[in-house]
Amino acid sequence: MTDGFGRSHMLSRRNALKGLGAAAAAAGGLTLSAPAIAQGASRVSFTTSWIPEGPNLFAYVARDKGFWKNAGLDVSVARGSGSGAAAQAVSAGTFDFGMAATPTVIIQAAKKLPITCIGQINYDALMGVGVLAASPIRAPKDLEGKKLGASVTSGEYPFLPLYAEKAGFDLAKVQIVQVDGKVRERTLVEKQVDAVSAFATSTVPSLAPLGTDVRFMLFSSVGIEFYGQSLTTQPARIEKDRALCEAFVQGAMEAIRFTLTNFDEAIDIFLKANSEVAISATGKDYSRIGLGLTNLTNLVPEVKDKGLGFADPQKVATMADLVLKYAAGEGATRPDLGALFTNAFAGKIKLTAAELATAERTAAAYRKYVG
Repeated sequence: MTDGFGRSHMLSRRNALKGLGAAAAAAGGLTLSAPAIAQGASRVSFTTSWIPEGPNLFAYVARDKGFWKNAGLDVSVARGSGSGAAAQAVSAGTFDFGMAATPTVIIQAAKKLPITCIGQINYDALMGVGVLAASPIRAPKDLEGKKLGASVTSGEYPFLPLYAEKAGFDLAKVQIVQVDGKVRERTLVEKQVDAVSAFATSTVPSLAPLGTDVRFMLFSSVGIEFYGQSLTTQPARIEKDRALCEAFVQGAMEAIRFTLTNFDEAIDIFLKANSEVAISATGKDYSRIGLGLTNLTNLVPEVKDKGLGFADPQKVATMADLVLKYAAGEGATRPDLGALFTNAFAGKIKLTAAELATAERTAAAYRKYVG
């Protein structure tokens, strides 16, 4: 049996022996236990792709609520400085596992870096065009004749021409104002520009707690679907220690389920783990909006039908084609998607109808920001 990417679920004899404890636990309806990995907790290093925020909140829950510990792992969580750097660090073996924006991982793989996505963290990158809530810009066509603040180094920037094509407006009629990503939101607040090209998961939590409501016209609303963040590791690690990878993904997915079904407690855990966020006047709202938007992206068919972490092979293939065409640059070659993505460890945790209802209810308040 394969995982949808042409990768067999069959284990080598060596890895099968490593996983016997896990199989026995599963047969008894138990959580994966430490002896399935090794005597005592296995120390594992993990890097996020950015500062503490909604998309990586699950990692602090997995660590501090004990989901990774219950899986036999002692996981250290390091803060990242961007998806590109995180993907490169994981592929180099600096960290055992990491997370990075899925399009960025595809770009790195197209440059021949050894990296594999082993589970989806969220399912919409929330790329789009943001405007102030009271803006007269109500549809993409309204951008014509307006100023759009954009940063060439931002991940969504290469896809603006495709967005214009799909959304039915003339990008040549939009005045693109190049701005530094560090001040992009400020240019919108100060009305130096009429709109910004950005990621809603970064812009909305930064501005809304300050009383500046914004709304996004998402690329995904016109059929440009990019997954958000992926869990990653090196292909060699999967081959060497499949049971370790399974334990890591299981702990992460348990934590993501917890953030979906225990929203307030997840926020409390995150704030306790990140005191600099907690002491900020806007820290709690920043955290709630970030997690709310992240959770919203997980209420998708992949999660409902296949389980947390599952990546749709057809969507992945489409993403790869778009990344290669618009963002990968010269010399990049289409990566082997069977080596780049695997569902072997994903889809093991499915939300019940009651859990889905809870997740839908708590996420509903954040839909206003993304259409």
